[in-house]
Amino acid sequence: MPTDRTTDFLRELLVRQLTTWLPAALHRSRRATIALAAADAGSAEAALRLVATHGDQVRGRQVTVLVLADAAADLPARLGPIEAELPAEVTVHLLPGDAYRLPVAVKAAGAAGAPLFSFVDLPGAMTPKLLTAATNGRTGELLLHTGDSARDVFVSAGFPLVAEVAPVLSGGEAAGVIAFGSRSDRSLEAVRDALWELGADLGVRYRDPLDPTGTTVDVVGDPDLEPLAHELLAELRAGGPRPVTELRRHTLTATVYRAADANQALAELIDAGALRRDRESGRLAGDEIITLVR
Repeated sequence: MPTDRTTDFLRELLVRQLTTWLPAALHRSRRATIALAAADAGSAEAALRLVATHGDQVRGRQVTVLVLADAAADLPARLGPIEAELPAEVTVHLLPGDAYRLPVAVKAAGAAGAPLFSFVDLPGAMTPKLLTAATNGRTGELLLHTGDSARDVFVSAGFPLVAEVAPVLSGGEAAGVIAFGSRSDRSLEAVRDALWELGADLGVRYRDPLDPTGTTVDVVGDPDLEPLAHELLAELRAGGPRPVTELRRHTLTATVYRAADANQALAELIDAGALRRDRESGRLAGDEIITLVR
C-alpha cells in the first residue's frame, strides 16, 4: 500500500502527464478515454478537475473517464460535485473492482481505435490481458506504479517506447517504480520532464530500477551528466554512428535523464573531442549524425 507521500507524488505526476496528454489526444481524435485503475480517491478527483479545466477543447468531442475502485465507499459522493461541473461531452463511469478489471472496463467503454491513457497502481504482477488492454491496439499509453522493473513486460506487450525510474522521496523513502509505455516520443519526453519538475519541487531523486549499484540522480539544479556521457559513449561504441534523435530516445528509455540532458552531454563530449558531429557549428539537429572519435 503506498504511503501518503507516495500517493501525493503519484497524484501530482498523473495530473502533470494528463495536462500534456489530453489536449494532444483531442487534437488528433474526436474521442478519448482516461482509465484510472486502483488510483486513490484524491487522484480520481484531481483527474476530473483537470478534464474540467479543458472544457473548451472537450466541447464537440467525447471524453470517457473510467474509475476502477475496489473499496472506496465514499467515492461517488466525492466525485459527484466535480461531475456536475463537467461538460456534457464527458462521461464518468465508476466501476467496482481492482486493476485487473481494466480490460473489461476499456472494452465496455468502446475505447478501441481512439487515444487511451491508463494510470494503473499495481503492486502485483502485470497480466498479458491488462497490458493488451492498455496498449489499445496502437493508441494506448500506460503510466504504471508498481514494485519492480516492468520494462520487459511493456516491450513484450507492444509498447515500442518504455521509460522507467525508481523514485526516492526526500528522507530516503523508496516509492516503487514508475513505468511509462507509449508510441510517442513527445509523450515520452513529457513524462520525463514531468518527473524531473516534480522531483525538483518535492526533493525527489531517481535511480534506474535495473542498476545494481542503486545510484541516484539529484534533479535539483544542474544535473551531473557524467553517468549519461558514459552511457552515450557506450551506446555509440556498441551501435556505431547514430542520429541525435536516436541518442535522445536512448537517453529517455535507458537512463533516468531527460532528452535535453542528452543534447548537453553530446555537446560537451564534442567539445572535448570524444565525438564528432556532421556540421561545424549551431545547435545539434535531430537528424545530425554523431560519430565516436576513436
